[in-house]
Formats: sequence, structure tokens, C-alpha cells
Amino acid sequence: MKAFATALFLAAFNLHAQTPIIALKAATDRPDAFYKTGETVTFTITVTQDDKPMADGKVTGVLSKDGVQPQPPQTLNVKAGKATIIGKLDEPGFLLLRASIGKASTLAAAGYDPLQLKPSMPVPDDFEAFWAAQKAALASVPMKSTLTPVTAAAKNVDAFDVQVECLGKPVSGYLGRPKNAKPKSLPAILHVHGAGVRSANVGSTFWAANEGGMLSLDINAHGIPNGKPKEFYDALSNGELKGYAQFGNKDREQCYFKGMFLRLIRAIDFLAAQPEWDGKTLIVYGSSQGGFQAFAAAGLDERVTFICAGVPAGCDHTGSQANRINGWPKIVPNDAEGKPDAAALQASRYFDCVNFAAKAKCQGAAVTVGFIDTTCPPSSVYAAYNALTMPKAIQTDVLAGHTNTPAASNFMQEAALKHVREMKK
Repeated sequence: MKAFATALFLAAFNLHAQTPIIALKAATDRPDAFYKTGETVTFTITVTQDDKPMADGKVTGVLSKDGVQPQPPQTLNVKAGKATIIGKLDEPGFLLLRASIGKASTLAAAGYDPLQLKPSMPVPDDFEAFWAAQKAALASVPMKSTLTPVTAAAKNVDAFDVQVECLGKPVSGYLGRPKNAKPKSLPAILHVHGAGVRSANVGSTFWAANEGGMLSLDINAHGIPNGKPKEFYDALSNGELKGYAQFGNKDREQCYFKGMFLRLIRAIDFLAAQPEWDGKTLIVYGSSQGGFQAFAAAGLDERVTFICAGVPAGCDHTGSQANRINGWPKIVPNDAEGKPDAAALQASRYFDCVNFAAKAKCQGAAVTVGFIDTTCPPSSVYAAYNALTMPKAIQTDVLAGHTNTPAASNFMQEAALKHVREMKK
């Protein structure tokens, strides 16, 4: 019996060992992946089997408009490790390819005149009035703050856990400040977080040592205590804050992001009240949900002078109205027939990066985008980027999904520090 079981194990092991490992990569016929509307793109799919070109086989290719309106699947012949598929778009946007063999898959995308993407809906007529009322309510709350010393991430920097009273949950973060800083001598940077439930990052206090000294404030997204054990944040993520991005999505007064964005304004209030702030330079820096917050801060507070928004969420919630995909957090649900919820659609317009961008008055912006990002799709990012009216730049990563590549991270950091240097002139 033991010998029989051993034989079965070895047979299963050998079967597993003999299963070929298939990998796919895809790319456009232009390295920058940019095309004019109506031009054809040829996608080349590279297929390897056990790290060698697949001699022959079949790949399934599906083209879509950045994830919506998928075309019928095409069966593509693999010869000497290559297969191709041709497509085009007759409107601004992104043509997305999803290629697969069994469980192996890959993505590639071509950008069609993305700088021509327009807002899917106009800014609501009462957008400014709505937010003016929220800011007035915030202003009625005294800005009381508590600073508790903590260990800094850089030498010659003082660091503090900061709690600032706000509407609802407090601003909760870590402040870094150069030792012995002189009054009105320091630019300020506010670091904001991507999705999830976590502590503020004390490591961001390292920024206080940059460019001759800065005020660096990193805040968590939820106004929760910092520096707790992982279990504390896991419990919140699985309990009170589970699915927070959808809370109140049908009512602009109840939308979860209203409180998050008011904490941004209160964080800026706090930075602006520091005697060391130079009174003129204030950067908001974040990625994904942090990019969402950066756009919101620029649209809501004229004290913001520059934003760095990596693969920003919160873009083009109303994309369905222009037959486009919307970005995370998909706060506008669809019914059984695929129609967007009317109440959520209207509420979302007050929390859309496209509309914050239209109202932003900062001096500059640096944005990153991944062409195969299925969380914050590139068409949604470009809709917001195009609405910015100040000097701006965008870092494109044609083979990147929802991430900041090293090149994108360097782009954002250099843009922020360049702004600091220019504001000192």
C-alpha cells in the first residue's frame, strides 16, 4: 500500500513537472504606443513555452475600448513564437488588447490621440457652492492640534505624530521639520495615501531634509491612529472600513470621500499655520487614491501650488455617459441592464478628478499613467489630465499596469523638487 501511494505521488509529481510553462508578452508596433485616430496598430504577441519560442499554437485575442465595448474574440495562429492582431480606434481613447492561452494572459494598449479626450459630463453648476458650504462647516471647527515627538527618518529632523481636529475624524499623520528651522523659511509637502487602511508613513519625514529643508506631512486617509500593530488596521479593513470607497455613494452629503477631502483642507490649514512655512510653496503628492486626493486638493484649495498625482484614481466617474470606462473606485454601480445608478452618477460629479482639475489654480502638475492599468484606466486619467489648465507634464509607461514604475517615481520626485527650487528664485 505504501509503495502504491509513493508511485501515485511520483506520477503526479512527474505530470506536474512536465506541464509546460507558457508566458505571453505583447507590444504595439510603435515604441511610444501613440497613434492618430483612424490609424491601424499591429500588436505582436510573443509566446514562449518553457522559456523557448512556441513552435505553433493558438492565442485568443480580444480588443476593447480600454476595457469596454469588447470586440468578438479572435483566434490567432502562433508561428515561431509570434502572433499578430491588427486594430484601430476611430475616436480618442485607448485600444486595449487582452491575449491569452489557457490561464496565461497579457495586455497591451495603443493610445489614440488621448490628449483630445474631453470631459464625459460638464462640471455641475453648483460645484463651487457645494464645496464652499463644506469648507465653511470645516472652518467652524477650531484647528486644535496635538504633536507627540517620534523618531525621525533623517538626521537633523524633528518628527511628530500629529492629530488635528476636523469635521468627523481628525487629520492623523507624521510631521517632519528640520531642527532649528527659521520662521517663514520652509516649503511644505503633503503626502497622501493610496487605497487601503494603514498608518501614516513616518518614513516620509525624510523629505524634511530635501532642498535645504521642508515641512513634510504624511497623513493617513481615514483619520485613524498611527503606529498601531498590523492587526489593528486589519480589523478596521475587515470591519468598520470594509468597502469604505462605496459608502454614501448615492448622496453627495454622505459620500465617504467628502470627509477625506475635508481632512486634506484641514491638513493644509495646519501646514499653513506653521511659523516655519514660507507662505508660498505647498505641494500635494500621492498615487492612486493619493493621486485622487492630490487632484481634489488642487481643485479645492488655492494654497496648493503643485501636485504630483501618480496613476490617479477618482477620474471620470461619469465615463459611461461618453461610452468610456471609469476609474477606481467605480462609485457609480450599474443595474442589471448595465445602466448606471442615476443618484450615484449625479453624486459622483462632486468627487471627480476631471472637475477638480477644471477648478485647480495651482502653478503646475505632474501626472503618471500606465497604458495597461485596469484599475485606473488611462482614458480616465487623460480625461482628468486634459482638464488641467496650468503647465503640466505626464509620464507615460506603455507596458505598466496600476503601479508607479521607477521612471514614474523619479519623474514625480524630480518634478516636486524642481518646483521647490523654482519657487525659491
